[in-house]
Parts: sequence; structure tokens; C-alpha cells
Amino acid sequence: MRAVGFNQPQPITSETSLLDLDLPEPEAKGRDLLVEIRAVSVNPVDTKVRRTAAVEPGQHRILGYDAAGVVKAVGPEVKLFKPGDEVYYAGAINRPGTNAELHLVDERIVGFKPKTLSFEEAAALPLTAITAYEALFHRMKVQDKVAGAWNAVLVIGGAGGVGSIAIQLLRELSDVTVIGTGSRPETMDWIRDFGAHHVLDHSKPMAKQLAEMAIGAPAFVFSTTHTETHLPDILELIAPQGRLSLIDDPKEPMDLRPFKSKALSIHWEMMFARPVWQTADMIEQHKLLNHVAELVDAKKLRTTLSETLGKINAENLKKAHAMIESNRTKGKIVLSGF
Repeated sequence: MRAVGFNQPQPITSETSLLDLDLPEPEAKGRDLLVEIRAVSVNPVDTKVRRTAAVEPGQHRILGYDAAGVVKAVGPEVKLFKPGDEVYYAGAINRPGTNAELHLVDERIVGFKPKTLSFEEAAALPLTAITAYEALFHRMKVQDKVAGAWNAVLVIGGAGGVGSIAIQLLRELSDVTVIGTGSRPETMDWIRDFGAHHVLDHSKPMAKQLAEMAIGAPAFVFSTTHTETHLPDILELIAPQGRLSLIDDPKEPMDLRPFKSKALSIHWEMMFARPVWQTADMIEQHKLLNHVAELVDAKKLRTTLSETLGKINAENLKKAHAMIESNRTKGKIVLSGF
């Protein structure tokens, strides 16, 4: 089967940073599905793994943590799916990725593809939807109000893949006020279009912008990018007893001592934690992906696909990685077919 991978960590500008490969067809065992990949999207985690992950000499690593496709075969213990089912999912970081014609994935982290979306539109959603859903409702629990605080969520990086779906989920599944942040006119327009009540410029002090609104201190902050840069601002603007959830990897160690004065809590989201650690509640990802699909089909959520770059091959994936690393993308970048 055709696949795209790498055999040593390199900058995306290197000629061999990503390679077209020909690999044996995998076999479904246990609770695995064998999925024919129709479309994939690219996430920051793809670029991070490509830049930093060591690979054994003579071996390769396949990236890809978002996919939509059709079940070709199932393992003997599979209970939720059958061949021919259309599915979407984000996979697991400790297994070969989705940048391949055929892919093995545990059924407990797979959802039925939204019926009203194309494979390309569906492939834009899984990783970001799982990340946002888990961070907001499973970790930070925005459904539980903070006494005396403005019942609002500040979504830092609201135009990114996670921010775009987070804004929609908050509007549909909670009663919070949603504040998105961007830094360019086009990203701010994107954030408004996806439903944010207010938009801030995160290239300027956000605490000052919020204070000028004279509404109050938000109970929740969801930081999707550059948390270490925004942390002083976050500590100033968040309400006492508020909750911060973050998904990125700050470049410098964070000093958590300032969190004490306001009795703040911090919730680090890692959407791969459930499949990597085979947690007892691993099937929650199957359930939430099905919930997201239901909301999409009911026209209550929409895809965050922003651009399709063509076929799944090394050349196009290099373009996608370079775009992600520019930190100027909005929504999701998708590739389709082989």
C-alpha cells in the first residue's frame, strides 16, 4: 500500500523530510478496524513529531492523526462497526498514522462519519473536536459555574482548528459567553463567523481589552497556542477560582506559583491520553465523535475545513506542514485520496 512517512527528524525544507513509501497491507486483529483512508487533515502534532521523533535506523514512521474513510475489515472482537461503514477518527500517537491507504485503529476511538459531510469535510474534525470537547467539558467542566465570575470562556487562538470547533461547541452545548482571540482582520472575521460573542486581539494586552468591556472577569480560559506568552495576561484577567485549560507545549517551564493567589486550577488536555493509556473510559471518544456527527447532521456544527491541497503524497504533505509551521493558518488543511 502507498503511505507517506519519514526516517529521521528534519526541517520540512529538507528534501527527505517526508517520503513516499510502499508498505505491506496491515491485518485487523482484536478490536481494530482496517480503514480505507479517503481523506486526512494535518495538525500541529504532525509537524512536532516530524521535527523531533527519533526513528530506529532502517525504519520509518507514518504520521497522520485525522482521517475519514471506509471500514474494509474488522478484527474478531469488534462490536461497533462492520465493513462498509463510513467513519472518522484521530487515531493514536503511539501507533502508525493515517497517511496511508489502509490504517488500523481501535474501534473505541472511532465515530460514524457525519452523513451530511464529504470525506474531506469530515477529516477536518476529529482531533480538534476531541481536543476541544474533552478540554471544555471533561477537564475544565465549563458546565459547572464559578461563583461570582462572569460565566464566559476566553478561547485564545480562536481561528485555529481547535479554537474554531471549540467556539461552536460552547455555543451549542453551554450557556457561556464566548470570547475568541485573533490577531489579523481575516482571523477575527473567521472567529465571529463561527459564533463568538466577542473578539479580542491577542497581540495586545487582553486583560486591558476585557477591563474596558466592564462586564467582569471570565471564569474560564482555554489556551490553544503560545500559552507561555499569554500567561501573565491570563493570570491578570481570569476570575478568582477560575479554571485554565491548555493544549500546547510551552517552550519554557511554567511557574505555577502565581496560580495560588486566586486559587486557580489548571487542566492540561491531551486527546491521545485515553488511547495511549488504554483508559477504562476510552470509549468516550467514540461517543463524543458520534455526538459531534449528530450535531453536524442537525446543522448545529459545521466543518472547519479551510483548504484542500490535493492528493495524499509527500509533496503535498510537505506543503501542508510548512503552512502549519507558519502559524498563520485558520481552520484545517485537508488532503484527499492517493
